[in-house]
Amino acid sequence: MIMTQEQAFLKAQTDLQTLVAFVRQAAEEEQRIDQVERHLLARLLRLGLVLLEGFVAEHGDGDQGEAVAGADGSRLRRLPEAHVRRYQSIFGELSIRRYVYGSREGQKIESVPLDAALGLPAGDFSYVVEDWAQRLCVHESFAEAVATLNHLLGLRPSVRSLEAMNRALAESAPALTDAQPPPPAREEEPLLVVTADGKGVPMRKPRPAGPRRSPRRGKGEKANQKQMATVGAVYTIAPYVRTVDDVVEELQRTARARERPAPCHKEVWAEMTCVVDDEVCNGRVTLFDRLADRAARRNPDGRKPVICLLDGERALWEARAEYFPDSVGILDLFHVLEKLWTAAHCFHAEGSRAAADFVNERLRMLLEGKVGYVIGGLRQMRTKRGLSGAKRKTLQTVITYYENNRAHMKYDAYLAAGYPIGSGVAEGACRHLVKDRLERTGMRWTVEGAQAMLYLRALYLNGDWETFLEYRIAREQKELYALPAA
Repeated sequence: MIMTQEQAFLKAQTDLQTLVAFVRQAAEEEQRIDQVERHLLARLLRLGLVLLEGFVAEHGDGDQGEAVAGADGSRLRRLPEAHVRRYQSIFGELSIRRYVYGSREGQKIESVPLDAALGLPAGDFSYVVEDWAQRLCVHESFAEAVATLNHLLGLRPSVRSLEAMNRALAESAPALTDAQPPPPAREEEPLLVVTADGKGVPMRKPRPAGPRRSPRRGKGEKANQKQMATVGAVYTIAPYVRTVDDVVEELQRTARARERPAPCHKEVWAEMTCVVDDEVCNGRVTLFDRLADRAARRNPDGRKPVICLLDGERALWEARAEYFPDSVGILDLFHVLEKLWTAAHCFHAEGSRAAADFVNERLRMLLEGKVGYVIGGLRQMRTKRGLSGAKRKTLQTVITYYENNRAHMKYDAYLAAGYPIGSGVAEGACRHLVKDRLERTGMRWTVEGAQAMLYLRALYLNGDWETFLEYRIAREQKELYALPAA
């Protein structure tokens, strides 16, 4: 139970004197400084807990008389026995004893004056613990986060509690994104770029209705299934005019683009297909809706050219046609290059000089806008070389890919205008946002858990973590007490 204010402050003074005596003794004993640090941290945490108890005690027990007025004007009675709630701070756990108001014991508690005065959260964990714990969770597994908190602060939350905390925080993420103002116009660049890609998330298998017949997987049964997360980004960038030689040299890593402009105010997001109120919400549609909203806010007068960088997935291009019909659609050059290598290996051995020459020659043609020549040349080689079987089928896949995306492969015009032609930002977002956290060894997710982690990780990577926490605290405080954050 909480000490009285006087007891807490007297104990704090005693503990502080003990700390001073410890430091003096450590100096006399010539202890290493790191040993002193560790002992000081443990003792300072205990001192912090005592001072926090004094802070709570200074607010009293919340007794405001036999009755108080409810929000609707009703008369709420003070319940006869004080109620105790757990509060897990960074210094340790407090048991806060306070009076509550309602109609009668066993019914809903309508008012807790001390909770409102202190600005206590809805759950047991302090907002500081939530902040520190979830900073760890967006980078490492929940179990590793528990171990780190225990090592540094002596806190031992369960993995399940951190998972629940993660989901609770994520509920406020979309609302913050919708409320975020656009970056200052003076800090933006002339080109607005939108890009999207898909990344698989390993999912937990649903539990079978009955017992498994065998611990071994059946023929063709995969260890785990993946569900696609659609990852997108919106940013502005300065035009960057290049020649064909510049691009080829950079791709071959014989030269580095030292003057390449960096994306400005990059915002990444990810959405998974989920079921809400028995209705399927398509993750791709949700993502493009959000990208379109952010793009419109960052280009309110429509003066910036909008570049939509995508790979060859039809569903993404269909979404682009709906949400960004007036954009310049560009097929990601890296995917085009991958297809060239696939075609090269239909005729030449992997790793051979002949395969590299094959790719370089046709890459230059593509960058010069000669897509039709490349397609025609591949068809002629298929016939002249008499390709058959698997290789013929593979080459046809490449030809079809180029034919289907020909309208978005005007690289000569894109380079002259200074437009970006590679979706490295989308690839990087898939890696940093999804793979680096959700695809670590042995990880399996539910849709709800994966989406929550993607929301929080996106906010962290976008540099919005502190803003999000303040927003979320203010929102919860208003819901709990109809007051702004304490």
